[in-house]
Amino acid sequence: MNPESLPGTDPAGQVGSRSWTLFLRRLIQRELPIEHLLPDHEPAYVGSWVYIFGVVAIASLILVVISGVVLAFFGPQWWHVSPQGHFMNSIHFWSVQMFFIFMVLHLWGQYFAQGWRDGRAATWMVGVVIFLISIVTAFTGYISQQNFDAQWIAVNAKDGVNSTGAGAFFNVLNFGQMYGLHIVLFPLLVTALVVFHVVLVRMRGVVKPPEGSV
Repeated sequence: MNPESLPGTDPAGQVGSRSWTLFLRRLIQRELPIEHLLPDHEPAYVGSWVYIFGVVAIASLILVVISGVVLAFFGPQWWHVSPQGHFMNSIHFWSVQMFFIFMVLHLWGQYFAQGWRDGRAATWMVGVVIFLISIVTAFTGYISQQNFDAQWIAVNAKDGVNSTGAGAFFNVLNFGQMYGLHIVLFPLLVTALVVFHVVLVRMRGVVKPPEGSV
């Protein structure tokens, strides 16, 4: 058989030259080699507290997801009535606080360190988007508590959300919608963007400190 007649061959007869899987593999190998994905050493400035704050934020996010899965599995009655539910609800709540505290510290630390320099603007902007989506995620969490606090927050937020026009799609008084968004859509977005953020850091490296700062 003539090699040029095989699928995925170019006129020169090189098999796989037009294969999308081969193209994707070569792209990953070029942009994210294994020594960048799993490095065995880093520059000294990576030991800065700014980057440690980012790592602690990711650890807090993992705890948020784990505790959230447990809460979603057993439901509101469990986390409001049983001692175990109260405990797990507290873990979820305080891990969210830790996530926001260290995410903000990491975000502002990178802002003052000009973390968007040297072609890393996309890495910085993904972090900003993570922060914004996390705010909406936390908001839907507060109004999914199924208590008087949740009702008070939802009723008072209703007019504000409607004034932006988002009320046509985002009904804060609809518990089913808010709960579904909180446990499915927004966590998936935040987790996917955090993974993408880390991949960008591995691809492009950590930005050096500004001149004169060390």
